[in-house]
Amino acid sequence: MKKLLSTVIVAIAALAASASNPIDNIKIDNIGVIRSEGNIALSMNIDLSALDLKSTNEYVITPVIRSSETDDSIAFEPFVVSGRNLWYIHQRQNNPAFRAGQKDIIEYKSVAPDYAWVDNSKVILSAQAQGCCKAPLGPVEPEEVGHIYIPRFKPQFNYIQPVADSVKERHIEGRAYVDFPVNLITIYPDYRRNSIELSKIIATIDSVKNDSDITIRAISIKGFASPEGPYNNNIRLAKGRTEALKTYINNLYKFDQKLISTSYEPEDWEGLIEYVKGSNLTNREAILAIATNNKIEPDARNTRIQREFPDQYAFLLANVYPGLRHSDYRIDYNIRSYTSIEEILAVLNTAPQKLSLSEFYRAAATMEPGSDEYNEVFETAVRMYPNDPVANLNAANTAMAAGNLTAAKRYLDRAGDDPTAIYARGILAALQSDYNEAAGFFAQAARLKVADAPAALQSVQQILKYDGDGSSIVIKEY
Repeated sequence: MKKLLSTVIVAIAALAASASNPIDNIKIDNIGVIRSEGNIALSMNIDLSALDLKSTNEYVITPVIRSSETDDSIAFEPFVVSGRNLWYIHQRQNNPAFRAGQKDIIEYKSVAPDYAWVDNSKVILSAQAQGCCKAPLGPVEPEEVGHIYIPRFKPQFNYIQPVADSVKERHIEGRAYVDFPVNLITIYPDYRRNSIELSKIIATIDSVKNDSDITIRAISIKGFASPEGPYNNNIRLAKGRTEALKTYINNLYKFDQKLISTSYEPEDWEGLIEYVKGSNLTNREAILAIATNNKIEPDARNTRIQREFPDQYAFLLANVYPGLRHSDYRIDYNIRSYTSIEEILAVLNTAPQKLSLSEFYRAAATMEPGSDEYNEVFETAVRMYPNDPVANLNAANTAMAAGNLTAAKRYLDRAGDDPTAIYARGILAALQSDYNEAAGFFAQAARLKVADAPAALQSVQQILKYDGDGSSIVIKEY
């Protein structure tokens, strides 16, 4: 079914007659264009009442749509306008022709193949003068009667330059399950899986200690024991085993004693509760009611679970409690800033996690906006800083520019409510052809003084005026 994109009435004022171009006296209005199924239909009302022709002269007039940017054109079905004598001859021969000076309005319609360049083009009347027996009298100056254009939304993306970090503070953390013989607080590196667990800690420390760009600020260790056994003894074990791990690390690295701090949790009830909540244990809710009741002393809680639910307790003791005996560690460190763009680009390719957001932005500034490498910089930045609003906003812009609207929405959900983020949500809505929602965002952004927002609002309002689908054809009045 044909879709009417737009039919716009255009009042074309009568043009003064001139000897060089008599077709100026042809009045055109109600120019309309319909695009459907690969065809374009042109219609217009033609008033010949002011056209004066010699009785033996006529014009063959061809309506043409011509590109405003290229030499492309579409010629529609021509029509003949004749002086008095030639018009009578056409009538006797049953040839279609219109008589110059007649007062009736001609409703012209013609169809031709459609092309993309019609989005920005001109409607022209091209005429050829001829005399009796079609003797050519020469061309007539073409008359432009309208300009076709399609209102499109063209986004202007606003990237935010992140504030430079005065100090690039980072941290890395992990968990190790160092095993100890029953009731002992001495580390035996070859005991059970200790060599593997201790290697995890060493590898984490080495990853930052051996990097000349990094300065370690602090190392913290927190030890946990499991709920079985007397609480006071678990205090001794958690505290003593944490100190033993600190001593082990210091013996390897000879750190300043003030660099490493320790703390402990005698019994990891939170870890037990988290496991039970996610489990399918029989009597799970009843066990949780006991485990979460802080009015009951820890020893009494453990004893009660053991007594009231012996089967479940046996399972927990064998499969869960060992994992509650662990050491959590964290290393806080600083990364030096990179001053030259050459250095930033080198780090971008080898260790992007060491760059600040402002350094990512400086790297992107050296690249062609919209290029693959440009977009990749902002994609990498948001991977390094997944929860940062600025990183997400800039990544949303590159995603929208690349046509990945699904990713853009995901990023914008984490971009905060900065005015520029509101403006970007308007762009996303417009690219999704939701122009009403886009207008709301742009209006809000305009009130918040986003420079590009008023023009964007005007653009979507114009689209809404012409059917709101972004493909309406408009005939501009002259």
